[in-house]
Amino acid sequence: MNSTLKISVIAFAFLAFTACKQEQKSEKPEAPQEVIVEEVTDGGVEEVMTKEEQSLLTPDGVIQSFKEGNERFASNNLTPRNKSKQVINSAGGQYPEAVILSCLDSRVPVEKVFDRGIGDLFVARVAGNFSNEDMLGSMEYGCKVSGAKLILVMGHHSCGAIRAAVDDVKLGNITAMLQKIKPAIAMVDYKGEKNSSNAEYVELVCESNVHNTIANIRKNSPILKEMEDNGEIKIVGAIYDVENGKVAWFD
Repeated sequence: MNSTLKISVIAFAFLAFTACKQEQKSEKPEAPQEVIVEEVTDGGVEEVMTKEEQSLLTPDGVIQSFKEGNERFASNNLTPRNKSKQVINSAGGQYPEAVILSCLDSRVPVEKVFDRGIGDLFVARVAGNFSNEDMLGSMEYGCKVSGAKLILVMGHHSCGAIRAAVDDVKLGNITAMLQKIKPAIAMVDYKGEKNSSNAEYVELVCESNVHNTIANIRKNSPILKEMEDNGEIKIVGAIYDVENGKVAWFD
């Protein structure tokens, strides 16, 4: 092999080796870059409610802030939150603004509906949003022990539990559960068709059920009734619209 050819072969080998190294270097940073992006995009509010901040809340103030939060939810303008940091920052204690008794329905994302983060709400859920001993105990804990300023009973449109109660469905433990809703049905004075196909009637029963639940809370929990009488909390009702994400508050 002449000297010129040898030099050409060596030069080609060197260039190939250099190109390979550069390609390997350019590929290595890709994995770390993805991790960095995830860390950066997980931004937003990190703070959680403190005991001092909770002590300054009033029932009316919480209601107003919930109305504002629902407006943000309905307009797809939720507050960005760093959930990972909120988990860490709330680990030492929780100071909720309110206790919300809601239906089991997956279309009612309670915390998002009011634009709230970790530590802000105690949420009790059961199909048909009725109260029983367990729910009452949970609400008493949320208010008397943990300092919540509001109890909100929130029903929703097109509620399957309400429809099932109206049609007197009988199936396993669902039968006994629906008995908790039946008193609300009896309270509705309606002359038209009383079945789940009548949307107007179903909505009237839904509203009646919220009112009945509130009455039962006051009746069956002297602790919560006394707190409400003393102005420490309010017990209120609302209906969530699954079609537009808006909450209609009872007067």
